[in-house]
Amino acid sequence: MKADFLITGIGQLVTVPPAGGPKRGRAMRDLGLVKDAALAAMDGIVVAVGEQDAVMREISLTPDARVVDAGGRLAGPGFVDAHTHLVFGGWRHEEYAMRAEGKSYLEIAEKGGGILSTVRATRDATPEELEERARKVLDLMLASGTTTVEAKSGYGLTLEDELKQLRVVRKLSERSPVDLVPTFLGAHAVPAEYKERREEYVDLVIEMLSEVKRLDLAEFVDVFCDAGAFTIDETERILEAAKRLGFGLKVHADELEWTGATELACRMGATSCEHLLKVSREGIDMLSTSDTVAVLLPATSVFLGKTEGAPARALIDRGASVALGTDFNPGTCTAVSMPLVMTLACSVLHMSPEEAFTAATWNAAWAVGLGGRVGSLAKGFQADVVVFDAGDYREIPYRFGWNTVSSVYKKGREVWKRRPAVED
Repeated sequence: MKADFLITGIGQLVTVPPAGGPKRGRAMRDLGLVKDAALAAMDGIVVAVGEQDAVMREISLTPDARVVDAGGRLAGPGFVDAHTHLVFGGWRHEEYAMRAEGKSYLEIAEKGGGILSTVRATRDATPEELEERARKVLDLMLASGTTTVEAKSGYGLTLEDELKQLRVVRKLSERSPVDLVPTFLGAHAVPAEYKERREEYVDLVIEMLSEVKRLDLAEFVDVFCDAGAFTIDETERILEAAKRLGFGLKVHADELEWTGATELACRMGATSCEHLLKVSREGIDMLSTSDTVAVLLPATSVFLGKTEGAPARALIDRGASVALGTDFNPGTCTAVSMPLVMTLACSVLHMSPEEAFTAATWNAAWAVGLGGRVGSLAKGFQADVVVFDAGDYREIPYRFGWNTVSSVYKKGREVWKRRPAVED
């Protein structure tokens, strides 16, 4: 079998074996570990993986093949960040200081902060400014081993400004090695100009859907269904319209208060529901028997001082499929590192390192509609490979706040490499 890319000398390889869908329960602990391993790819797709001697017998290298020696290091699939708000203008460090002094999310919003302050900054920013800022963030994510990112709009709240954000995501997709999955989140908040006309804004969001679809700018439609955001009835109206147009569905669910959004997401066949700090027992039960992935965002809850986080153990133990994301955004979580999220998933949400790895790769891929393509290093998957300055997969969440990434390969091509602090 021909190969134009080969990594040898992998001390421990995390393959994350494929399954027919997102993994649940004990299956989340199977990382498919291989010692003294190698991986080969052709045209960006894995063609051989396993013990090095077996891989070398199976392949023949093309004349221009790139061969990399991992030097006994750990390697695994590129991380999939299942929830981000990548494109926006401005920062909200003032709000962070207010929260440190005890102000709540809703109190800050009532004082003109929150999502609407970012809306103002995003509307004022040019597409070029938004793209440059988001590109720098993507570079940081890539340096932390993330090779696939879901990117939501939601800071424009007019057709023109929502399209502006989504067009930036498209440009980034064309110019960045990171795979981007665009999500339309026009129902992120009711803008100030519609404060007394909520129903009109819901109607406007539904109208926006047709144009977003016509321009093919989003794969998913998301709604923030929570206290101070959109009601269950409003959410259902928007999602029904999105479903008729062929969009995949997502829901910001039960973060600030229980609203029944998780149950709605399951009933409507949403691909994912996200946050879930206040999810009900019934919601957990419905997730355990549905195809909807529970995307947990522990960096957000810690950033907001809610250190109890989402009930990951109850979700996993009852059979729900759980994924992870950073929730990178300017107000409630500025984290860009999936390894940091894995640390918090283990230390705060009481997930095992194996569960966290699966949630940050295989299950996250299903949460963004790319199940079967990324999130594993089995044959037939994209050769999105991260080599770490580590020897064991448990070191990734264990090294709290470290960036242990040595190099990143996207579809078999090197896209990031750590440079020495001092050149020889």
